[in-house]
Amino acid sequence: MLRTVARVLMSAENRISAIRESTHPRPLPGGEQTPGSASTVPSLGGVRSPLKKSPGEGTGPTGHADLRENLVGRVPPRGEPDIFQQAARGGFTGIENDETALAEFSSRHPRLARALSGMGREFMPTLNEGSLLFMPVLLPSTSLTEVKRIMAWQDQLIKSVPEVASVAGKLGRAETATDPAPVEMIETTIMLRPESEWRPGMTRQGLVTELTEKLTWIPGYVPGFLQPIENRILMISTGIRAQLGIKILGDNLEALQQKAFDVEGVVQQIRGAVGVAPSRVQGKPYLEVEVDRLAMARYGLRAQDVLDVVEAGLGGKNVTTTIEGRQRFPIQVRLQRDERDDIERIGDVLVATPSGKFIPLGQLAKIRRNTGPSEIASENGRLRVFVQANVQDRDLGSFVKEVKERIDREIVPALPSGMTIEYSGEYENLLRAGRTLRVILPTTLLIIFLLLHIVYHSAKEAAHVILAVPFALTGGVFLQYLLGYNFSVAVWVGYIALFGTAIQTGVVMVVYLEEMLKKKQAERGAAFNRDDLVQAIKDGARLRLRPKVMTVATIVASLLPIMWSTRTGAEVMKPLATPVIGGMVSSLIHILIVTPVIFAWLRERELQAPAKTPAE
Repeated sequence: MLRTVARVLMSAENRISAIRESTHPRPLPGGEQTPGSASTVPSLGGVRSPLKKSPGEGTGPTGHADLRENLVGRVPPRGEPDIFQQAARGGFTGIENDETALAEFSSRHPRLARALSGMGREFMPTLNEGSLLFMPVLLPSTSLTEVKRIMAWQDQLIKSVPEVASVAGKLGRAETATDPAPVEMIETTIMLRPESEWRPGMTRQGLVTELTEKLTWIPGYVPGFLQPIENRILMISTGIRAQLGIKILGDNLEALQQKAFDVEGVVQQIRGAVGVAPSRVQGKPYLEVEVDRLAMARYGLRAQDVLDVVEAGLGGKNVTTTIEGRQRFPIQVRLQRDERDDIERIGDVLVATPSGKFIPLGQLAKIRRNTGPSEIASENGRLRVFVQANVQDRDLGSFVKEVKERIDREIVPALPSGMTIEYSGEYENLLRAGRTLRVILPTTLLIIFLLLHIVYHSAKEAAHVILAVPFALTGGVFLQYLLGYNFSVAVWVGYIALFGTAIQTGVVMVVYLEEMLKKKQAERGAAFNRDDLVQAIKDGARLRLRPKVMTVATIVASLLPIMWSTRTGAEVMKPLATPVIGGMVSSLIHILIVTPVIFAWLRERELQAPAKTPAE
């Protein structure tokens, strides 16, 4: 449905743009223009785009040719259809593709696109922490010096954005086994200014988009933005620093890495995917020292003797400790940097033999440079690589569903034997919450029904009162759809609270009707008939009108400030309050109109039923 609407509306917009364009004179490519002036040309999407000319451009034949090559659309020569005719026939070639039309339509009309696509699913609404966490991972072969240079460059670039208050980059990891961050991983915490100080029209998503465009100049550098608390929770719970992680498990690390690149190519084509990056475990440079056991045996050496020299010369060895006051500093011995970096000079390092002679290391071992894995991750006894991705401008549930469909269709049939694909990240929390809610919601309704049955001693009466749930649900769903909130744990908590409140007001209405009916029966006695029943129900419903309206007005008035709030936590509270507000309004109509009608229908059936004798 959304694709169809997108094609129709985009075609209409293209025709309008073409009509506007045909009413204004357009300069020919290569016409006389003053330096710095702009010529407006049509693009493939039918959108007018200004094309700036630098001084001196287009003054000669070469400039004319370059300008003609750079133009997306041109004034057609005689005999060729013009842009208006193309638009009148239904748009341009780019619009004929469903995905292109859908993406362009969503970017132009985000609210309408969201309404047409329905409500999606997510675990929890994203909490605005007032900061961002930027965690790019460079290629494994990147040197420490280059990583430091890139970190300083990106800090300066991010700080140049007016909405950014401060930037702090972290390189390396803590002295603990629980922080396995490689050297090529940079953690940058970005503190943002209050939104009241932002540029007019700037949004959080627009800020992330602007930063992403500025940070895409480094090879293998995939910008991805989360928030500090959000990222830590994902890392602790799933081990993957993104909303979706596609884990590939197998036994061959090189095959896993290649398959991760294939999955990355598939995910990047899916609408809404941002920050798609595979874990790069291959390509780390190593210096390998392989001992020659025959050569060592000639000199009476053991492998440990040779490797001790390698360890001390390349990695360094603590030989003693110096004490200065209450501080202790280890003293380490190692080769100088110029000797460590030159593979020929490493081979000249002398190794002492038991006889007192010194033999060059190159005669006792083979020294060569090689590449290998930067890290080896395993899960359930199998090697693991992953592809991470974040979601933008769509819900997580539909995004993961499309990812699964594409991967099952394009990747899984070609998987080697013994290789499997699993899904992780925030999506795990979504699945877990879904399983829990599928138990909680029916259980809640069942408990409510049992309590109503205990009160009324009748399944019909209990079912009558519990009908308030679907009527309240309609109002909540309508308002949720109108505001564009996805189904999440916060939304379902709001629905559970709504169910209890709606049924409580239904119980009170039935109590009022019962009391008025008993009063009318006591007054009329044996002459009680259908007209008396209807009058009693009207009197009872009229008596309940003011308390019901006051109840709904109080609940709605108490929750409305949440819908206008912009403080921390409002992103979670708004979806929670939305079902309650919408549901209370619809339940008001149900309680005042539908409940008395159903009550009258049930009591009329009792009046029409033949009176039973005491013997019966």
